[in-house]
Amino acid sequence: MTTTRKKLIEVALPLEAINIASAREKSIRHGHPSTLHLWWARRPLAAARAVIFAQMVDDPSAQPEAYPTAAAQEARRQALFKLIEQLVQWENTTNETVLEQARAEIRQSWAWQCLGANAARLTDAQIAAMLASGELPPLPAFHDPFAGGGALPLEAQRLGLESYASDLNPVAVLINKAMIEIPPKFAGKPPVNPAARQDRTLFKKEWRGAAGLADDVRYYGQWMRDEAEKRIGHLYPQVEITAEMVAERPDLKPYQGRKLTVIAWLWARTVKSPNPAFAHVDVPLASTFMLSTKAGKEAYVEPVIEHGGYRFTVKVGKPRNAEAAKQGTKLARGANFECLMSRTPISGDHIKSEGLAGRMGARLMAVVAEGDNVRVYLSPTPDQETTAHRAKPGWKPETLMPIDRRWFSPPLYGMPTFGDLFTPRQLVALTTFSDLVLTARARVRGDAVAAGLPDDGVALDASGTGAQAYADAVAVYLGFALSKVANIGSSIASWMSDRGAFRETFARQAIPMVWDFAEANPFADAGGSLGTALDKGAMVIDALPATNSGSVTQANAATQQITRNKAVSTDPPYYDNIGYADLSDFFYVWLRRSLKTALPQLFVTLAVPKAEELVATPYRHGSKLEAEAFFLEGMTSAMHQLAEQAHLAFPVTIYYAFKQAETEGEGTSSTGWETFLDAVIRAGFALSGTWPMRTEGAGRIIAKDTNALASSIVLVCRRRPADAPTATRREFVAALQRELPAALAHLQRSNIAPVDLAQAAIGPGMAIYTRYGRVLDASGHALPVRAALALINETLDMVLAEQEGDFDADTRWALAWFEQFGFHDGEFGVAETLSKAKNTSVSGMVEAGIVAARAGKVQLLRPEQLAAEWDPTADKRLTVWEMVHHLVRALDAGERAAAELVAGLGSHAETARELAYRLYTICERKKRAPEALAYNALVQSWPEIVRLSKEARPQQQERLL
Repeated sequence: MTTTRKKLIEVALPLEAINIASAREKSIRHGHPSTLHLWWARRPLAAARAVIFAQMVDDPSAQPEAYPTAAAQEARRQALFKLIEQLVQWENTTNETVLEQARAEIRQSWAWQCLGANAARLTDAQIAAMLASGELPPLPAFHDPFAGGGALPLEAQRLGLESYASDLNPVAVLINKAMIEIPPKFAGKPPVNPAARQDRTLFKKEWRGAAGLADDVRYYGQWMRDEAEKRIGHLYPQVEITAEMVAERPDLKPYQGRKLTVIAWLWARTVKSPNPAFAHVDVPLASTFMLSTKAGKEAYVEPVIEHGGYRFTVKVGKPRNAEAAKQGTKLARGANFECLMSRTPISGDHIKSEGLAGRMGARLMAVVAEGDNVRVYLSPTPDQETTAHRAKPGWKPETLMPIDRRWFSPPLYGMPTFGDLFTPRQLVALTTFSDLVLTARARVRGDAVAAGLPDDGVALDASGTGAQAYADAVAVYLGFALSKVANIGSSIASWMSDRGAFRETFARQAIPMVWDFAEANPFADAGGSLGTALDKGAMVIDALPATNSGSVTQANAATQQITRNKAVSTDPPYYDNIGYADLSDFFYVWLRRSLKTALPQLFVTLAVPKAEELVATPYRHGSKLEAEAFFLEGMTSAMHQLAEQAHLAFPVTIYYAFKQAETEGEGTSSTGWETFLDAVIRAGFALSGTWPMRTEGAGRIIAKDTNALASSIVLVCRRRPADAPTATRREFVAALQRELPAALAHLQRSNIAPVDLAQAAIGPGMAIYTRYGRVLDASGHALPVRAALALINETLDMVLAEQEGDFDADTRWALAWFEQFGFHDGEFGVAETLSKAKNTSVSGMVEAGIVAARAGKVQLLRPEQLAAEWDPTADKRLTVWEMVHHLVRALDAGERAAAELVAGLGSHAETARELAYRLYTICERKKRAPEALAYNALVQSWPEIVRLSKEARPQQQERLL
């Protein structure tokens, strides 16, 4: 049986560094794999890389022969932390020096697994040679059975592991093929396109990784774009700036006589006016008339009512009635507008009935053109609108959207199919590009044969590596460019007036109804164009590791057998937060049309498979209860596959993202979280850790007013022994009270943020709960997960309260007072009574400088009310309360100011950090957000404050001398 060795992730992580790098990564676009093809709730590469590394590498306590003392183990742990801190930086994604250090650590831990303490005598070069010669068993491969956007398999491959990915969703399968399976097949090979072969300097170049493949994607993508423009470019005319236009708009003078390329056409949907006097008029549903809100570059649409109708004209500068321009014809949230002609309210029901009757249209409001490094907003012209209506698509996706209002609004308004999301001109463009993917594929095959690749006729789908497989591979990336065009090239995309850019269809994990939309020019050199999509895709291909082999399979996680003897990290569906399969159909209909001849096995079905998808979707299962039962049963089966098959040497890491919801009478809970945890435990897993990864930004559209992703919780799991004992509830609670204090102290020493402490403490708590086969309550029934979580939280509160024993009497009084009154006034008599119980006095605390007492009232002083000249070394009544709040005050001026105080506090400083944890917990429970943020910030800044304090201490001593 494989010996279990404790891994780093089961003991400690540099969580703050991982979270900072993960959050930063959300703003990176150039070369990031997320720009290859959209996927919902993709894990950051930084978090994926750190988690996989930490689950593969031994904690120093697992190597006592090399690190015999606690101090030696901690020093080694800190060295691993420093490596992780480098590893998670975006700049090091392709840094082979850092990556090779990480791979060496993984190899070394594997040598310890195979050879025990004998591995201590081996260098990394010797270990690598033994792996190459077969003297050491090969490193286990990696598998993610819910591969989704592919971040985890990609990072496993980057860390030197053979990587396997599987998913039920064909779009996810294709994304993973493009990232981990295709690039290694053609790594190191030159491009096959004629231009590269004719250019001797390029032909002799060393083509590292998938650079040759990227070059071909650029070349054939450009050919595809140019060919499409020949066929349909007339549908995307430039706009000429005439003398008449300049007479109305003097700002257009620099462009007079020039033809400008149109970036976007901005449309408003229309319905018949509900006012009988104007029932013949199609009135606009415009959520805003503002085109640009950038300071100094303001532009807006002004409707002009005339001749029984209206027209739109574009003005520059600030509108006279800014509020009206901002509001458009919209009255309130949802589908509520007013008639432009009569000011009659237009209800949502009227709009729905118009849409369902096929009477919803669209009117061109403005044209956005490319000026001299600036957006130029122009009034619509009849010929621009006429040209758009001239487009006659020959094909349209007829796949129906689901009747699910949570994720899909358009069917409510007479737009039932995915094809209805596109204008006729958009459909013509997308079908033209789709046809050209197939034509380009044939050209690539011919050029590949000419370049010397074997013409064996074996397709990519059949594991080919010859000319046909290479042509299929290039076609995949061209198809992905088409997906990117579709994401901005639908009538759900809109215009962001604050940025002068497109808001894509999937600005959130849903397809909402959009009233005024932006139609992109796919031939312009801007967002939404095919050229931009190709450039971004090629940049990603260039940066992919293209090392080690990768294998991707379409498989149901509940029944797959791929996991056997592999390391596993996975990111399953989040209960009912995202309808992956339903949303994927938006892309699938176009990918299938473009690639079904290249990858016939992947595109067998007309739509993405949905019946087996592990999402608790009520519309699919009839009720919430049945959906939850389906999710629990399916997820339990999937987790059971992992528990039974995963390599025993490594813990399994599982991401789960959720936002806790208040449930009346039951405190804070989350059905999805509990149900998922229940499935993991039922499957036979025991938990050895939970780590909160704060990887989602607060500004995401999906985060607003939805019970969606707030944090990713990484569960660290081991297979529970078959002979695990049974315990009573009392024994479970006793074990919690006995073991949780030490675990909590360890988490605090690791500087975990107070905001994450409660979630991280679930790890050691659930480790106790899951070490038992069953925990029985007083009536002999199994204690459910919800009850276990409640007991863990109760014990956590108790442990934090017990830490108050380390505090002085004044601080213990201040804590009790703060819990009840915060920084507000309270009665002097109440304060005096409480002071007796805490063995202090109000007058003494006034003297200590932590409270103010006047007119029969007592108030704790806020940080900003404390004396700025405070010197802890001269304070004759030093309190922990005082330390914390002076540190909070100083931190407002920066970490160096706080460090000056820590230098003066010396050994007392660590107690102040403990109090900050306790205060955060109180503020969170009492919903005091500003104070909670201040205490959380203090703890998170602590490592840097301590570092700076060591620099400050000698300077202070120098001043004293």
